[in-house]
This record gives sequence, C-alpha cells and structure tokens, in this order.
Amino acid sequence: MTMPHGTATAFAAIFLALWTGAAIGAVIFGLRRAARARRAMRMAALLGAAPAVPVLVSPDDGIETDARLAQWLGLARMPAALAELSGADTGLPDGDLAALAQEVTAARRSGRAFARPVRVRGSDRILLVRGRIAPEAELGAGRVLLWFFDITDMHAETAVLRSESGQLAERLDTLSRLVEAAPFPIWHRDADLRLRFVNRAYVEAVEGRDAADVIARGLELVENVEGRALPDAAARGQGEGGMHTVPATIRGERRMIRVADVPLGEAGLGGYAIDVEDLEAARSDLNRFARAQRGMLDRLSAGVAQFGADRGLVFSNDAFQRLFALRPEWLADRPEFDRVLERMREAGRIPESRDFPSWKAERRAWFTAAADAMEENWLLPGGLHLRVVAQPLPDGGLLLIFEDRTEQVQLASARDTLLRVRTATFDNLFEAVGVFASDGRLQLWNNRFRDVWAFEEEELAAHPRVDALVEAVAGKLANPSRAGLIRELVRIATVERQQRGGRVALADGRHFEFAVVPLPDGNALFTMLDITDSRRIEAALRERTEALEEADRVKTAFLANMSYELRTPLTSIGGFAEMLSGGYGGPLEERARDYVNLILQASARLGALIDDILDLTQSEAGHLPMAEEKVDLTALVSEAGQAAGDRARAKPLDLAVDIARSVGMLVGDSRRLRQSVDHLLRNAIAYTPAGGRVLLRAEGDEREARIIVSDNGPGIDPRQRDRAFDRFHRVSPEEEGHRTALGLGLPLTRQFVAAHGGTLEIQSEPGEGTTAIIRLPRERADRRASA
Repeated sequence: MTMPHGTATAFAAIFLALWTGAAIGAVIFGLRRAARARRAMRMAALLGAAPAVPVLVSPDDGIETDARLAQWLGLARMPAALAELSGADTGLPDGDLAALAQEVTAARRSGRAFARPVRVRGSDRILLVRGRIAPEAELGAGRVLLWFFDITDMHAETAVLRSESGQLAERLDTLSRLVEAAPFPIWHRDADLRLRFVNRAYVEAVEGRDAADVIARGLELVENVEGRALPDAAARGQGEGGMHTVPATIRGERRMIRVADVPLGEAGLGGYAIDVEDLEAARSDLNRFARAQRGMLDRLSAGVAQFGADRGLVFSNDAFQRLFALRPEWLADRPEFDRVLERMREAGRIPESRDFPSWKAERRAWFTAAADAMEENWLLPGGLHLRVVAQPLPDGGLLLIFEDRTEQVQLASARDTLLRVRTATFDNLFEAVGVFASDGRLQLWNNRFRDVWAFEEEELAAHPRVDALVEAVAGKLANPSRAGLIRELVRIATVERQQRGGRVALADGRHFEFAVVPLPDGNALFTMLDITDSRRIEAALRERTEALEEADRVKTAFLANMSYELRTPLTSIGGFAEMLSGGYGGPLEERARDYVNLILQASARLGALIDDILDLTQSEAGHLPMAEEKVDLTALVSEAGQAAGDRARAKPLDLAVDIARSVGMLVGDSRRLRQSVDHLLRNAIAYTPAGGRVLLRAEGDEREARIIVSDNGPGIDPRQRDRAFDRFHRVSPEEEGHRTALGLGLPLTRQFVAAHGGTLEIQSEPGEGTTAIIRLPRERADRRASA
C-alpha cells in the first residue's frame, strides 16, 4: 500500500522534529551533568584543601573518609571502620579512641553535638574532633558526621599566648602592688578628668576611708583640678603633660607638692604627687651648711680653693690668696683652673717643671679622677714645702687644700735628737721595759729590764726569742711554773692584740706588777714595776682593816648588849613615873605633874631610840625577828597618817593622805611596816617648814605595793643624800640650818623594807623637796624559792 506523498512528508517532518528535540534534550542534559560534575570536582578540591577532614560514621561504625585522615593519623591504609583509627604505633591512643566511640554513640542516641581533642600516637600532632548527627535526607538515617581539624599549631600558639597572658597578668599584678605600696599619691583620671583609681598613699593624704570612698566622693588632693591650666590635649591624653608645684592639704597639714600629669592616650590621664616641702627645707639647710662650711674654710690656716663643674673658681679663702699672692678682685671674676695655675707659676708657687703644659694637663685630670682624694708634696723655690690634697666633688668640681708644711720639714731635722733623748729616757726609767717583735724576739730593752733579770748585755744583744728568755728567768721566780705565763702573754699581745697584766714574785722576795700591751706596729710592750714596798704597805693596811672590822663587830655587840642593859632601868623609871602620874604616891602639884610628864616623854623617846638601836643591830647581824601575817596596807597607812596628824597640825603643816584602792594586802610584819611609814612621816614633818605640805600616798598593782611620802621642804644636798642610809650619821648644823638630823630612821626603814624583799628609794634635790618611795613585792623571793 502506497502512502500518499503528503502524508510521508508529514511523518518525516514529525520524526525529524522528534529527533531534533531529543538531540537538543540530550545536549542540555549533558551540559547540566557536566556542570554538576565540575561543581562536584570543585567541591572535592575545596574539601581537599580545607583544614578539616570529614568522616561519615554508619550505624555499624563503618566510616567513609578522605585519604588525608590516614596521613594525619600515620596509618598505612585507609580505615574502613571506627575501630581501625588506632594502630600499633600510630593512630589514636586507645583511651582517646574509646572516648570518641562513646561520644559517637551518645550523639546517635541524644542527637547532641560534641567536640573532643585527641592526640596522634607517636607524634606531637593534636586533632580536634567535632561531631553531630548527619542530615538524614541527604546521608541516610543513623549516621554521624565527624570533622577532624588539625589544631597542632593552634594549640602551640594558644600555649604561647596563655604563657604570655600569664606573664602579662603577673607583671600587671606586680605593677599594681608597686603602685599601691608607693609612698606618694598616684591616681588615674578618665578623659573627663574624673578619678578612676587612687592608691593607698592618696587615700591617706585626703583622709578617706578607702579608695572606693575617695573615688565616690571625688576627694581631690589638689584644689581646682579643672582650673590647673592643663592643656586640653594633655587632659585628653594627647599631649606631653607637665609638672606643677602647688599647695595641698595632706593629712590636715598644708604642704607644697610637685604634681606630674602623665597623658595615657585614650585611657585618660595619670598623675602622681611628690611632697617637696622637706626637699625645699633640705635645700635651704644645704645652702646654710654650704655657707657655714665656707665660713669655716675661710678661717683655716691652710689655703683652700674650690672649682665648679665648669672648672671656674667658685671659692677661695684668705690663706689661699696670701699663699699664692693672688688679688681678691682677680679671683672674683671666677678664673678658670688653667689660668689659676698659670698665675701660681708666675708667683713661683708651683714646682719647677720642664714641660709645664703636660704638668698642667695632669693636674686638670684631678676633676675626673676615680680616687676619693689625691695627695702631693710640692717643694717650691726658697725652701717652701706644700702638702696638696685634691678632692673631686660629686657635682664635677674640685676642692684643693694647700697646707704649708715648711715648719714641719724644718722640725723633722730635730727628730734624731729627740729620738736620742727618748732612748736615754727609756734607759733610765724606773720600770723594766722590753719590746717583743711579732715573731717573739726581744727588740728593745732598758737598763732596768737587764738588771731585774740579771742578764748580760751580750745576751740581750743577740735578740733572743721569748722562749729562751722564759727558760733563763724560770729559776729566778718564786714559782718557776709561772715563767710560761710571760710567753703566753707576749703571744696574746702580738697575735690576738689584747692587753694583759698580773703580778709575779721573785725568789729574792721582790714583787713586780707586769703588763703586756699591743703596740700599733704589731709589737708588744712588756713592762715590770717593782711593788715590793707597796705589797708591804698593802699587808699593813689589810691588817689594819681586819682590826677595824673586828672593832666594828665589837661595837655592834656592845650596842646590842647596852640596849638590853638600858631597857631594865628605863622600864623602872617609866613605871615609877606612870605610878606617880596615876596618883599612887599621893596627889601631885601642877609643877610636879609637869615634871612627871616630861619624865614619861623622855622615857618614851629613849625607849624608842633603844628599840631602834636594837632592831638595827639585830638586822645587821641577821637576827631581826619578822612576823609572817596578812597586812592590810589600807588600814596601816590610814592609821599612820592619823597618828602623824597631831604633829603636822602642831607645826603647822598640811598633811594629805591619798590611799588608792589598788594598794591591797600582802604578807609581812605589820609592826615593822608601820615603823617604816612612821619614820618617813617623822622625817618629812621635821624637815618641812611651817606652812609646807606633806603627802602620804599608797598605791599598787598585781606585782607590788608602793608607799610614797613626799614633802616640799628644802630637800637634801647630794653629798648628804648619798650618806642618808649610814647608821648614826647626823647632818651638820652648818649644812642644814640646825634642823633635826636624819638619825636612825632611814637606815632602820631600809632594813625593815629589805627584810620584806622590797626597796627604799630617796629622790631629792636642794630646794625641790624630798620623796621617799617604799616598794613592797606581793610575793617575796625567799617564799617563792621555798614553795
């Protein structure tokens, strides 16, 4: 069947159109696929160049990753499972791998992301693993995407930065402590000049509570901060700041301070203040000292010239001008050092020199010399001899001192004569003198030394050692074993540089006192003085002293016996007098009654005196009976004051009694303590003129009690005060104006107080009155020792 021509053409056209469309579609699909391939290749290249390696972990812990991970972990082949990330000597350590597996499992269950650093075994490489659940739509369910980052360099840089940060923090802390401990105020202001920081010295200067209080209240060290003429640029931290001397009130005291402003850029403005009040005072004192020093130098007989740092003359005294024949008006122009030397040369006052410029240059070097001082001797024409001392000054100047030693040089020629005179004197001394060198040899001796030891001149001329001398003199000593003492003392003087002395007896009965003295030149001076006659006199005096001590003991025994012997008739006299006064012998006339009263008073005074003498002798003999009882010092002092009141009112005197509550009680003999207070009150009333004042005071603390008796009387002369405690010592009428003497009161009082372990102190000056202080310990030392 034949198709019509038109229909065939239509089919051909349709087929051609379909084929053309398919070809175009294929081309378009190919182009798109090529574009996707190029994008995939580009993404693969980007991943290959990225600093991280992706790892996709499947639900069965299989992994898909890049070959770079094996290279980073040092593995020989690509790992196919998570467990293969660890090798024998490469890969992840077992601990890090186990921890990573736990993180992956936890991420599957909870869906949380994690980050963990791990190390590579056998290298110093450090990796950071970041993980999270992979997108389910693109990569499948249950998969975990891991990213491995190489942070080795970052870790090292972090360690360096952490170390530098620690060092900076430590330095900042040190600087902060230094600023806080600075002895002068330091502060910081912001760009608006508001205080932001102050140190402790600032807080103390403005008398604030603390730094926060000062900043909150805006306490300013210097008034009118904004009006201090600070440049605006400096106030904003852009200028160079400046120094300002202004008055300020520091700790309530007005002082001058020097304030420094330190621009800190955008941080604001820093500052500190230094108290220059003392500095100005010191500068003024220094100027006064300099004027005083120059005044003193001007009075010296030696010539003095001072040059400044510019080597110009700034001072010269009259002796310098006279010595070098220089006119004051020329010196007033401050001539330079070289010109002064030239004028001195013209006057013939410097040593002759063939090369004067070189000589002058050497003296010019004195200004910069490192030595503390330089000294020269100038022998000038005409026999003038000068001693020159050059002292460089701290400010770069120079001080020159010229001492005229011409007379000393002339006197030196007479030195040999004086040495001969000294030698003759040395030989004729009464003492035996020998000089031993540091090696122990005898260097010098006089005639007396040779005669004492009976040496021949030839023996000593050989300069024997001290050992040989000791052997030679041993037989001449009363105790030959003491000869070695001479050798030891010479050694001590020459080696240890110590002085020693002693006595030695010779076999012929003579006695010598010797001494060994170290000399400045290292030698030792040995001297011997004959004290034979002195020993005889000393023995006689010792015998006399023993006789006097025995006589004193006999006298003491006699006084004790006499006191006992006198007490019996005195008791009878007093008893019969009391009987007469009581009317046992009949009524008495008025005059007879007065006589009997006088007898009673005299008997009482004589009895008290005998009691005092007996107590004193018993105390010195160590047999004074002492009671051990509790003593109420308040009652004792009060009764003593009442008993002395009648005597004080009769004179008349003002007797004041002051008893502190702290006086308390102690253990002792109340009768002896009462006698002590009575003695002191009796003396004070006796020596204080009418209208005077006597004070009796008692006080104490936990360690001791004190009883004080003071008066405003004439006082005691220092010579008499030193002897106030001597028994039977009486003040002469010429020295005390016929007043009653001290008698036995003070010696006996001291004995009573000492028996209680206390002390008695007398304080007195002529015209200033007298104060007696009794100090009684609460617990006596003898009781503490026996406890």
